[in-house]
Amino acid sequence: MVRVTLDGTAIQADDGACLKDILPDHNPALSLAIIRPGVVSEEVTRHFRITTTKGEFVAEIPDGSVSLPDPHDASFNPALHWSDRYAAAFGPFPSDFKPSRRPSRYARGDILIGCGGYETQRSYLIVSRKEHQADHGAAEGGGIIGRVVAGRGAVDRLDTGDRITGIERMISWADSTHTITTTDLSLPLEEGMEIISHIRIHADGYSGENIDTTFADSVDHLLFSLQSGIFHAERTTSTHCMDAHLGRMDIRHEQKAPRREGAVTARTKGKLSGAIYIYRDDVATSPHHTVIGQVTHGIELIRLISEGESCAVVCEPERFDLLGMHLGDALSYAKKRGISLNADSEIAKRVIISQEPGTTLQVLKEKQVAVTTMDQNDVIDVTLFDEMAPRTVDIFRRFTGLKRYSIGMLPFFFSFDDVWLFEPDIPEKINIIPENIPVGSVPKRSLGMTNASRRGAGLVGVRDSENAEFGPTAEPFEGTNIIGTMHDLEKLGKLKEGMPVYIREVKR
Repeated sequence: MVRVTLDGTAIQADDGACLKDILPDHNPALSLAIIRPGVVSEEVTRHFRITTTKGEFVAEIPDGSVSLPDPHDASFNPALHWSDRYAAAFGPFPSDFKPSRRPSRYARGDILIGCGGYETQRSYLIVSRKEHQADHGAAEGGGIIGRVVAGRGAVDRLDTGDRITGIERMISWADSTHTITTTDLSLPLEEGMEIISHIRIHADGYSGENIDTTFADSVDHLLFSLQSGIFHAERTTSTHCMDAHLGRMDIRHEQKAPRREGAVTARTKGKLSGAIYIYRDDVATSPHHTVIGQVTHGIELIRLISEGESCAVVCEPERFDLLGMHLGDALSYAKKRGISLNADSEIAKRVIISQEPGTTLQVLKEKQVAVTTMDQNDVIDVTLFDEMAPRTVDIFRRFTGLKRYSIGMLPFFFSFDDVWLFEPDIPEKINIIPENIPVGSVPKRSLGMTNASRRGAGLVGVRDSENAEFGPTAEPFEGTNIIGTMHDLEKLGKLKEGMPVYIREVKR
């Protein structure tokens, strides 16, 4: 038998077994990290894994001279001594510092050493659960020795009777010559080999019952961006890996925080706005990045992956999005997630066109969601031409909602003759360059957008008949970008000016 470690779990395999034998369902296009035994040197990091009876969390202690108490030392009581909504304290244990006797301000996740009654022989290891100001009997400056970088949900769950069961310094693999990434599932297993098959990302604000919705919008962007279960390492540097496969998206800045190893951010400014970054090393905070999560498993895979590779990713929590689903399916899904669903209809085949709250964290916090539905026969299908008009199609998806959701919306403008016009809210600063301009004639049902060469740039239209002179928005060919086909034109006859038209993308 061959003994290996797969994603932190020791397993046994038959002699001569290969990766495919222990990962039968793994996508062969996605990279695995392989750490070979006995030849890789270990490098001590400033991260500590603290295990408790409510789960584990990872602490970063930047100052190498600061040591955490040993839970197996008789002088340290590893039990939770006290806790409230703001902090949790373990101890006591003896320490040596001068208490400042004044309050300090602490951020969520700060780790400090304080004491009771200003007696350092009764010191406590204190973890801040929430931003607050208090006198914890700490040294000058607040006594902060580090911060929680992963597993804050375990800290939130701590309660009377809980205790620390272990503290260990984490290691990294310093010799990359004996660590590889591979997509070759026929690679033979070796005794002692370690395999990492995926990364796991824990979204900020999500911690079981205690959910913070401060970052709800940007977290939803993270869950949407990686909902395929794949992280595309389109660019890698010494400090980070970046996934921008969705193209530019507008993201609100919600959390300015240090970008430490394993941190996950979304870019909020520039042409790469919306890109997801995972950090291999510490870098300074940036006003153009909002911090949205933390890698809790598989950081080795992030350290090793090369530009152009992809790997499997699991996000916690799973995104909660009902748009485009039939009501009957949505009811089953909501029940499975423990969410109460209120609908404006009882007809199972109606299609959901909106949900409130709109973000995953808000739904999980409130444990209920209200949805609006419509007859599926009133939803209009469109097919988009990504290869022929990629930039214009991307603009269309961004400003109709189809880029993020299964259902999009086009405001109906007006119609005349065989033309229907729609007016999505596209800012004037968006440059719609000429792309996929018609040649010869425009087929019936062609969906077009007026480009920047005409005053009505951004207007969307469709024709119910072929035309050899004008495009779907009634502009000359040079002012028209053909972006796709609109099906079910017979549904347009019931529209009135100003009505929202709900569309769904289909492949035909």
